Amino acid sequence: MAKKSSSTTKSKVKYSKETYTFWYESMLLMRRFEEKAGQLYGQQKIRGFCHLYIGQEACASGAITALEKDDKWITAYRCHAHPLGLGTDPGAVMAELFGKETGTTKGKGGSMHIFDNKVNFAGGHGIVGAQIPMGLGLGFAEKYKGTKNLCICYLGDGAVRQGAFHEALNLAMLYKTPVIFAIENNGYAMGTSVKRSSNVNELYTLGEAYDMPSFPVDAMNVEEVHEAVAEAASRARKGEGPTLLEFRTYRYKGHSMSDPQKYRTKEEVEEYKQRDPIEQVKKTIMDNNILSEDEIKEIDAKVKKKVADAVKFAEESPWPNGEDAFLDVYAEEDYPYVRE
Repeated sequence: MAKKSSSTTKSKVKYSKETYTFWYESMLLMRRFEEKAGQLYGQQKIRGFCHLYIGQEACASGAITALEKDDKWITAYRCHAHPLGLGTDPGAVMAELFGKETGTTKGKGGSMHIFDNKVNFAGGHGIVGAQIPMGLGLGFAEKYKGTKNLCICYLGDGAVRQGAFHEALNLAMLYKTPVIFAIENNGYAMGTSVKRSSNVNELYTLGEAYDMPSFPVDAMNVEEVHEAVAEAASRARKGEGPTLLEFRTYRYKGHSMSDPQKYRTKEEVEEYKQRDPIEQVKKTIMDNNILSEDEIKEIDAKVKKKVADAVKFAEESPWPNGEDAFLDVYAEEDYPYVRE
């Protein structure tokens, strides 16, 4: 959870040095990891589907500081960044992208199915909207067990057209389930804009049909993401039920690596880059002397090394054995998300 700044910190700073440092370093790791993944995909070292998170980093990083370590996380197939921010070994994520035995799911899931039970990340899910009722279930399990934990469930703007989304919102309000539904509205469901596919363009208002507290969030700003998630988490822990947040964000790359992006202009992309979430938090850090230029350079070098080490680990890791394809088909009681 983010710490508020002390009274001795510069006036425009809301949070502690520790929090701003985490935001900058975690988002930079997500960005550099994804950039390298895109490069490796072009070299055919990563195959299959690959959906990059570049531009959306604040959606994950801001929520991490607002929640507690025992809270649960679940998302769709744009799923590399969340576990990286939560503390999953970048080498294990990269190895999974390579399809190696040392990956988070032993090379069986690939880019769209990153899981890590150790950090309560219940996975990326490839079926559009499939994670929404699962997220509801994870939240309901916490309520059933009598904990104060919750689940944050991420979904794309295209998934709000799935019936499962509306069924989940209805049940979440009916049972006052501790779940935060976070729509990552990056403007396009694959290659179709929200305006061309939905009669409702203010997506957060969809929650109002179920009397659910629902709010838009400028998700290019990590502070605003943190504050919105913290408020929603407070309601959930008080037993007041779910919240729907519309994270208004943007992806700089295509829907996937195979997307030619002919549905939008280069000017539109450049316009959003002017509000880049990493550059925004870096400016706050520098303007308020939270970190020195040398400290920023140290973080940059640290992140660069982490990504390089992750690639080396993935390159040197063994391929899975063919006979292992028959393992992990059924869940085992001691491993709710993935067999270790």
